[in-house]
Amino acid sequence: MRLIRGLHNLRPGDRGCVATIGNFDGVHLGHRAVFRRLLARGRALGLPAAVITFEPQPMEFFAPDRTPARLTRLREKLKALADCGIARVMVLEFGPRLAAVAPPDFVRRLLLEGLGVRYLLVGDDFRFGQGRGGDYALLRSMGAAAGAAGFEVEDQHTITQGDERISSTRVREALARGDLDQARRLLGRPYRMQGRVGHGDRRGRTIGFPTANLDLHRRVSPLLGVFAVRVHGLGGAPHPGVANIGTRPTVGGQGCRLEVHLFDFDQDLYGRHLEVEFSLKLRDEQRFDSFETLRRQIALDATAARAFLARTDADATDNWRSTL
Repeated sequence: MRLIRGLHNLRPGDRGCVATIGNFDGVHLGHRAVFRRLLARGRALGLPAAVITFEPQPMEFFAPDRTPARLTRLREKLKALADCGIARVMVLEFGPRLAAVAPPDFVRRLLLEGLGVRYLLVGDDFRFGQGRGGDYALLRSMGAAAGAAGFEVEDQHTITQGDERISSTRVREALARGDLDQARRLLGRPYRMQGRVGHGDRRGRTIGFPTANLDLHRRVSPLLGVFAVRVHGLGGAPHPGVANIGTRPTVGGQGCRLEVHLFDFDQDLYGRHLEVEFSLKLRDEQRFDSFETLRRQIALDATAARAFLARTDADATDNWRSTL
C-alpha cells in the first residue's frame, strides 16, 4: 500500500484511481463494505482503489474538547486499510489551511488534478471545504463537467446490523459500556490497541505484578477499566494477560495509560511494539486505600482473566476440531 502524505508528495504515477473520502475510524464492517464496493469498481475499470482521509480528524481540529475517543490511531488505521486491499491512502493534514479551501478548489486540486479520480464513492450527506459548503451535488456537477477527465459519483449505501446502522459511534458506545462482544460484531474482529512499551514507575514489580506500559497517544481512550487480554507481537501465538486502562488513581497517576501484566512471562519488552486484544471486561478502575489491597485485587483479576482465557481457548480448540 502506498501512503501519500499531502498533495505535495503526489507522483505522476499516482494519477488515475477510484476513491472514497472519510475518517474511517475503527475500519468497521460498514467501512469494509464500502471498500469492497470500491475495489470491485476499481477492478472493472482497471484502476487502483484509494482512500482519502485526514490527520487530525476534522472534529479534533474544530472542537478538540468535544471530540469523541478515537477507535484507531493513524498507524492502526493504515494497517487495517492495507488488510482490506486498499492500494493508496492519501492523508491530508487537517488544519486552518485545509479548512479554508473553497469547495471547488478542493475538487479541482485534489480529485481532478491531483489524484485523477475516475469514480468517487461518498455518502450523500458528505460535506467538505470552507464552511462545509461542498456537497454531493457539487461533486456530481464538477465530476461530470470535466468530461473524460472527470469522475462519476455514487452514494455509499447505509450498512446495517439488524435495524441499526453500523457506525463508529455505535462501536464507541459498546466499548464504553464494556460490551466487547457487540464491538466485535460491529468491527468484524476483536477490538485491539497498539503501542510501544515504554518505561513506567516499576511499582507493579514491587507487588509481584510487573507490567508493560504502552503509550496510547490518545487524548481520550474508548475503553477504561480492567480487562482479560491477549497480546500479539511476541512471536507465535498471542500471550494471555490482564490489563488496566485508566489514570491509576491509587498511585495518583496522570493521563490515560495502558498497563499489561503478561502471565508467566519474564522478558525485557522495552521498545517493543505490541498489539493488545481485549477479550473481557472484568471491572471498572477504582482507587484502593493501600498497595496491599491493590495487590489482592490484581491477584483476583489475574485469576479471573486466566480462567476466562483458558476456557475460551479450549472452546475455540473444540470448535476447530469439530470442523475436521
